Amino acid sequence: MSESLYETLGVSKGASSDEIKKAYRKLARKYHPDINKDPGAEDKFKEINAAYEILSDEKKRAQYDQYGDNMFGGQNFHDFARGSADMGDLNDILKNIFSGGFGGGGAKFSGGFGGGFEGFEGFGGGGFGFGGADLDVNAKISIPFDVAVTGGEHKINFNGESIKIKIPSGIEGGEKLRIKGKGKSAGGQTGDLILAISVEPSDEYERVGDDLYKDVEIPLKTMLFGGKINVHTYKKDVTIKIAENSKTGTKIRLKGYGVQNRKSGIFGDLYLKARVKLPNISELDEGLVKELKEKLPE
Repeated sequence: MSESLYETLGVSKGASSDEIKKAYRKLARKYHPDINKDPGAEDKFKEINAAYEILSDEKKRAQYDQYGDNMFGGQNFHDFARGSADMGDLNDILKNIFSGGFGGGGAKFSGGFGGGFEGFEGFGGGGFGFGGADLDVNAKISIPFDVAVTGGEHKINFNGESIKIKIPSGIEGGEKLRIKGKGKSAGGQTGDLILAISVEPSDEYERVGDDLYKDVEIPLKTMLFGGKINVHTYKKDVTIKIAENSKTGTKIRLKGYGVQNRKSGIFGDLYLKARVKLPNISELDEGLVKELKEKLPE
């Protein structure tokens, strides 16, 4: 069972009430919109409050420990919370889920993650969940490396229908996305389309967790005598200072220029691996070539 609620607060599943409260207060201060003006801080603050609302209540916590992410339609809590942005107050939605909707009357609300989910019902009342699991359809899709890093809309064709889905930034191969109401139908119920994600390789980048690695060719002159080069990244173009007498294989770290972690919202790093770009001998001055042959060390 995923422990996404616990991960939201950065505590273990066995954390005590005091540990949960302490972690909540620390994060709430960090991400409060009046203090933190970074994009996404307000959404993170809402997630933290919602997670604390559940884990600080013994009954709600017990429910979550028993059913896990099934309570959020099989999504981890981060994706569920982000997808609830257009559904009204997140705490009200969770209140419906944890106050009898789960396994009971089926608390209903519409909306869903990234626009790709078209509403779902609580367990026991609708086409989703234990009763409608047999109506779900599984499929595999491959998405471009760039889309997996930055997120964005992606079109797929399924059963002759063109479906536009939203890919969350930072998604990794092996993860799954649930598209509501696109499964099989029977008895007035409709299942979901569950997509297993694979990510196409990149000719430019290598991804390790939230970090990215990229080879950068640097002119021989700049490697020897130092200088500056321009580098394109997913965030923006940056100017990098190259130290004198740099060696091939030297790593240059760009902090925060990697992939955004879907749970913490924190960006990984980008590591540039220096590769010397040798000049074409035929394009050099003959006198310089002669002098290089005579004076370059073995």
